[in-house]
Amino acid sequence: MLTEGQLSQIFPLAGQRVGTFLAALNEALPRWQIDHPRRIAAFLAQIGHESGQLRYVKELGGDRYLSRYDTGSLARRLGNTPQADGDGQLYCGRGLIQITGRNSYRACSQALFGDERLLVQPQLLEKPRWACESAAWFWHSRGLNALADRGEFNRITRLVNGGLNGLDERLALWARAREVLC
Repeated sequence: MLTEGQLSQIFPLAGQRVGTFLAALNEALPRWQIDHPRRIAAFLAQIGHESGQLRYVKELGGDRYLSRYDTGSLARRLGNTPQADGDGQLYCGRGLIQITGRNSYRACSQALFGDERLLVQPQLLEKPRWACESAAWFWHSRGLNALADRGEFNRITRLVNGGLNGLDERLALWARAREVLC
């Protein structure tokens, strides 16, 4: 179980948000078997980068930026409709790991609620409980616990981010989390 002090040490920029997310993280982590210090440290490093140390639960960028998810091949891969109808903005990255696209929202919704409510209420992933649950679900659904157990951090980063964006910050957060938790 994470303490407020531990989370504050790992995410010094989070400030009061630590208290906002602590209970939700402590509830979500064991449910998705993120239950050993190595797993927790790797998970926290990834969500720390993706969320700006718990400061953001919705992808940054205006309508123009998010429209890249609205049409074309990326939109199709994400399960968004091919028309320029706002799917890119509606199903932009949300939660602590940035669930993105209609397909991911549907799968996440089925896992968390047993229905498709996130397709109608995607903003639920901006609430601390569901921001944490969605990130832990994503982690578990991609088999990232096993990679964390083996210390395959770069591979985890590629599966979370699609590349190695922000690797230096992720590695620094991982080192800090291991120091605090292990």
